[in-house]
Amino acid sequence: SFGAASSGLLTLALLVSAGDAYAQPVAPQSTATNQQLLDSFSSTPTRATFQGGETIYRSMCQGCHMPNGEGAHSGAGFFPDLRKNQKLGAGAYPAMVVVNGLHGMPPFGAWMDDQQVADVVNYIRTHFNNDYKDTVRPDDVKQFRGAR
Repeated sequence: SFGAASSGLLTLALLVSAGDAYAQPVAPQSTATNQQLLDSFSSTPTRATFQGGETIYRSMCQGCHMPNGEGAHSGAGFFPDLRKNQKLGAGAYPAMVVVNGLHGMPPFGAWMDDQQVADVVNYIRTHFNNDYKDTVRPDDVKQFRGAR
């Protein structure tokens, strides 16, 4: 019928004209940004190559614990708030959790070496309104490998 045919033509015309709006080119990112991103990928997918506590946190932790350490308490899961967190007072506790995981947090010990674990633990213990003065050293982390 004429009504069905004209309706189909109208739909087709709308789709064709809307396609132009969605086909706008996206400005490419700068070469430096792309190179920095490429450099951040590990050459061995089972090992993290990030260095420095803040870089490790931003790359591996903030997806769950959020950029400002506020965690998340609704939606897909429970991710503890790291701000003013008294459980971080003893450096051994977060080091053990990062290496071996706890509850829903996966173990990162296989992906991170002792220096990386120490760096990210020291970062969260001195940021997000935490002010714990003692530092975790790579030698401190070794004892938690394989311990659960």
